[in-house]
Amino acid sequence: MFKDAPAFSSFSVGDIGRAREFYGQTLGLPVAEAFGLLKIKLAGGQEIEIYPKPDHAPASFTVLNFQVPDINQAVSALSAAGVEIETYDLPELKTGDNGILVDEKMQLKAAWFKDPSGNILSVIEGEMT
Repeated sequence: MFKDAPAFSSFSVGDIGRAREFYGQTLGLPVAEAFGLLKIKLAGGQEIEIYPKPDHAPASFTVLNFQVPDINQAVSALSAAGVEIETYDLPELKTGDNGILVDEKMQLKAAWFKDPSGNILSVIEGEMT
């Protein structure tokens, strides 16, 4: 039914100005603002839309994943930019002291961080197929 329909993902933030600064300056993504919305261009030509929501509540799940060639380098760069890497010690999700999950079975490494509105983002090293 929607096989040929162009699609995009979106999520809300509590403060569009802080989001523009975080995604554009801190993460270095191309950001355009129109009609009070942010459009962020991702590698591969994909776009996401970020919209302001006065009663924003962050999702309890990861809303955006970045596949990176070197997770240690990505985590170091995020930390150097002042981004706090999340650590988890849950039965189904345990990260190391550096915030990096190493999943030998899936052959991937991942780390999570939040945007200024509390939305969860991740960097992933490995194939997600």
